[in-house]
Amino acid sequence: MPYTEQFVTSFQRWSDKTFSFKTTRPTDFHFENGEFVTIGLRPEGKLIARAYSIVSSNDADHLEFLSIHVPEGPLTSRLARIETGDSVWVNNKATGSLTLKHVQPGRHLYLLATGTGLAPFVCLVRSPEVYDAFERVILVHTVRTVKELAYKDEIESLTGGRFFYVPCVTREPFRNNIRCSDLFKSGELFSMTDSPHADPELDRVLICGNPEMVRDMRNHLNGQGWTMTNHSGVGNYSVEKAFVVHHS
Repeated sequence: MPYTEQFVTSFQRWSDKTFSFKTTRPTDFHFENGEFVTIGLRPEGKLIARAYSIVSSNDADHLEFLSIHVPEGPLTSRLARIETGDSVWVNNKATGSLTLKHVQPGRHLYLLATGTGLAPFVCLVRSPEVYDAFERVILVHTVRTVKELAYKDEIESLTGGRFFYVPCVTREPFRNNIRCSDLFKSGELFSMTDSPHADPELDRVLICGNPEMVRDMRNHLNGQGWTMTNHSGVGNYSVEKAFVVHHS
């Protein structure tokens, strides 16, 4: 059976549109940091499932997920009401294109996220392996409202030394009223973090978020001589193509 029944151990609401939750972890479930897995609920016995990036690192004894809440969505409208002890069904196989294996070794790693596309990058920055692989790690997260800056306090507590966190809010007053893609394309991001301009020969980029941002960044990077990881080889940037972050 490809799915196992797991149980909710905690739930946190970040905003009216976003929430996260933890579940038990199957004993034989293995994944690379940055991957996603299909999870679901069985209302009236029929499985409703969607792909979710895993927020918890692969050495944790639980699984953690970040979700958007679509009021009429067949899955998220139900997930938004789960409580401790409720069942969640987890597929036995994780996959994805946002692991450290999906970019070549390099100098600086840029993680660009919008909304719940933050999830795989929280997993990565929680793990020591990313700091072993890169001199600097720069996470840029864009949301519409301040409350949607999920995990902000935890991420800020990691900031310092070789890790930089740049939160951006587009529809409320905030110190960074700009999209992550615009920060990167304009070069402002590099002056903010006292870094040299991103160089495809030296630096690496991982991208996860809404399709418009992903498309915008792909066009920009391709135009600047970057190469995306695909079936023909590992490049200097990678995007999560398998699912749209805004779940239903």
